[in-house]
Amino acid sequence: MALGKTKKRLGDMLIEEGLITGEQLDKALKVSKESGKRLGETLVESGAVSDVDIMSTLSKQLGIQAVSLIGVQIPEELLKLLNATLLRKDRMVPVGFYNGNPGVVELAMADPMDLAAVDDFAMATGLQSEPVLALPREIMVTLDRYYGNNETLEAANKYAAERKKAEEEKREEDDSALEDSPIVKLVRSMIEQAARQRASDIHVEALERMVRVRYRIDGSLYERGTYDIHLLPAIIARLKIIGGMDISEKRKPQDGRITMTVDHTEYDIRASILPTVYGEKCVMRLAQKKMLTRDKSELGFTPDEMKKFDMILKNPNGIILVTGPTGSGKSTTLYTALSELNTEDVNIITVEDPVEANIDGINQVQTNNKADLTFASALRSILRQDPDIIMIGEIRDTETAKIAVQASITGHLVVSTLHTNSSASTLTRLMDMGIESYLLADSMVGVIAQRLVRRLCKRCKQPVEATREEKKLLGVSTEEPLTIYKPCGCEHCAQTGYRGRMGVYEIMTITPAIRRVISKHGTAEEIKDVAMEEGLQTLRMGASKLVVEGITSFSEMMKVSFDNDVIDDEES
Repeated sequence: MALGKTKKRLGDMLIEEGLITGEQLDKALKVSKESGKRLGETLVESGAVSDVDIMSTLSKQLGIQAVSLIGVQIPEELLKLLNATLLRKDRMVPVGFYNGNPGVVELAMADPMDLAAVDDFAMATGLQSEPVLALPREIMVTLDRYYGNNETLEAANKYAAERKKAEEEKREEDDSALEDSPIVKLVRSMIEQAARQRASDIHVEALERMVRVRYRIDGSLYERGTYDIHLLPAIIARLKIIGGMDISEKRKPQDGRITMTVDHTEYDIRASILPTVYGEKCVMRLAQKKMLTRDKSELGFTPDEMKKFDMILKNPNGIILVTGPTGSGKSTTLYTALSELNTEDVNIITVEDPVEANIDGINQVQTNNKADLTFASALRSILRQDPDIIMIGEIRDTETAKIAVQASITGHLVVSTLHTNSSASTLTRLMDMGIESYLLADSMVGVIAQRLVRRLCKRCKQPVEATREEKKLLGVSTEEPLTIYKPCGCEHCAQTGYRGRMGVYEIMTITPAIRRVISKHGTAEEIKDVAMEEGLQTLRMGASKLVVEGITSFSEMMKVSFDNDVIDDEES
């Protein structure tokens, strides 16, 4: 292998490509030496370069091919040759036999200059290797895909064997605290694999005879492992320890917070524990801190929706509401709006339960019912803090709604969320909560109703001819032929047919005509009719457009817009 002769170092190569400065390199080398981490890893963590930059530089400078591991199929005979521990340590994965030669393995590596790793491979297998470049995160995802279940099962079996030799109660606490114990490895592996598979939630469930672990990926739950029911107390004990909960309390629900870094990305994990018939159940919600505060261009607005969104945010006072069910992306839209409004000359204060992401320059308040710090009581105090913009995590009761309306009328911009199905029903819900219609008409400036739909996997989606009923529900001509797409399933999308999600929006700007309908205590239907005349694009219209464009499936469109007017259409 020609790599042994090269004298080039990564830092020199990156300077040569103009990607970093000498000063950045010196700083990274110092940090790398102190932390014991590789130079490339340190540079990526500091934000000096991306892992893609490093890979393309190495590929260009060393003349080594760069490959994508997404959907790669590793031959069974190669998988049996190596264990995951060695592969993870050296960040490498065998891809296949080089040019069909059974004596040479194509070895995907994060760092092909790591000659010790190449030697490890040769000693473990007795085979030669031909290094190719791959992104570290893709290597780890591939290792999870092929070895992940075996690793967690091995940790589970090891713990089960150890448990037989010890007293149950004492072992639960002691074993959950030791950093190198099997149960610690099991829990860490569970969270790491969920993060790499883009899961938003992890469910650890107590069934009658087993512990079931499921991940919510792109809005749907998938089973990812089952373990002996005797492991449940130790798993829950470990989660309580890292989540800052009371390990001895097993009869009451508890909430905790965990911060964990997976592949250079920091995750903020909210853990909720609930006693059930067969034992305690834990649900963890994973959130990347950087994902909640994204740029508004990443939300998936159409140009027309972006224009409306900008117009609503320009209001100096009034109420802006974001509505939709749990998990529809409301918090992301809300935080994006706050980031847009967050300038030096405004005082922004939020009251949330819980605070989901910390934003520099914004004063964030966490509710605490034990200290009588509710949404309503916090809002009264906030109004004495000279705010320009107030964000309320959720309007849950009449008292909070009334204070929000009063704050908006007295010159503040209030942004909040509400659990309703459409923009029009949001207005009638507030009237039902006791807000006077004339006050609501005066204070509202915009409502954004939203849902998330799954994107069809680009690699395996299959074209089908739309039926007459489907065309009717999509709002297109029933006489013209229409090709839409359905999910299929491949390695790239983990056999689900979908990969990723995008927002569908219904943005209602409160115009003078809509204000008149609200002040007359109009129904949701009357408000919607006026808004439609003024150009409102409903959730169903937005989702239908994505189906016609081949971005999502017909079934996804029906999920986000199955309301009364869909039923009316089917009956007519």
